[in-house]
Amino acid sequence: MISDGFGQASEGLARAYMQHQTAIEQLAWTSLLDDMLVGTTRTRSANTWVTDSAAGATAFSCARKSLNGAIGVSAEGMPCATVLEAAKLAGYATGLVTTARITHATPAAFAAHARDRDMEDLIATQMLRLMPGGANAANHSVDVMLGGGRCHFLPRGTAESCRGDSEDVWRQAEARGVHTLTTRKQLDALVSSDQPVLGLFGQSHLAYAIDGDTSQPPLSEMADRALNLLSNRTSRGFFLMIEGARIDMAAHDNDPATHLHEILEYWRTVQVVKDFVQRTENTLLISTSDHETGGLTLGRDPEYLWHPHVLRPVVRSAERICQELMQTDRDAVAHNVRHVVMPRYLGIGNATDGEVASIVQAEGAKKCRRAVGEVVSARARLGWTTGGHTGAD
Repeated sequence: MISDGFGQASEGLARAYMQHQTAIEQLAWTSLLDDMLVGTTRTRSANTWVTDSAAGATAFSCARKSLNGAIGVSAEGMPCATVLEAAKLAGYATGLVTTARITHATPAAFAAHARDRDMEDLIATQMLRLMPGGANAANHSVDVMLGGGRCHFLPRGTAESCRGDSEDVWRQAEARGVHTLTTRKQLDALVSSDQPVLGLFGQSHLAYAIDGDTSQPPLSEMADRALNLLSNRTSRGFFLMIEGARIDMAAHDNDPATHLHEILEYWRTVQVVKDFVQRTENTLLISTSDHETGGLTLGRDPEYLWHPHVLRPVVRSAERICQELMQTDRDAVAHNVRHVVMPRYLGIGNATDGEVASIVQAEGAKKCRRAVGEVVSARARLGWTTGGHTGAD
């Protein structure tokens, strides 16, 4: 299991929030990850002190440091055999589960090889072993893949496509025996399958947990179904990588409440996997992070405090809020920020003119998301040093 972009301060954030929420003695509450803690990892890549997710995942999948942006290749640019590929060759079932696009850096590094993580069209074909002259996908692809990113499997020109070519990878996969899913209802109905399973429940990344999109399965549900599918597939055993991908993306936006809820969903997923491991012999659970994102600090100069209660009433991600604002008539944005975004989405009933203006005047989606996150962070007394990654252990 990989909690992308989840640093030690993020664990402290979620733990303190839960301690604040519980009726029991606050200091006695610990998370599942607290109870499992063994140590830390040094996260740097082969060419920089601050890794990206591609090099981080390649270190996990190939057991060697690589270059930022590299997917399943060595620092010298050569493909490196991954633990998932080794498991497949040894007769184990294999799976990938993520809340990101299935072709995104972390899952890709276990089942594809590319010098640039942005080569997602190529990665999609590699993950299904659909390269020209490739063997039947039912024999050689990953057995179960669940997540988002359907757009890289559809031909250019179709409504949901983001491919740069006319290849219909989705139809090619179906023609070669892959069982495809696009809805949560289809996933719920799937008990077992002798075919490879490709379930992509969104055009791009899946929705944030805080936004409550019930049409898409949460990480815990996808993990539970993958475990059942893989364990019923072969008596040999299985390898499964599960990624809480959007922990990282919320931190890139410096969006604390969204970051928090992605962590809580990751914890729920760890519990699902831990329960499975406890009732299944010879099964190992490892949970780790690839790097820290955002440079989160619990406390903000000059006070020695932070306020977990500020995060409780937040019910929308900065991403979803800004998507709505971008679709709002410009003359109505200020009114919506003051009378909808602040009280309904962020739980702020006494917004200042400065807080409203910071969001209204933000140019573009990225700056809007950061502005929304800053309003909540400032009130909670949380700090962020970057919108990127850090080199922390």
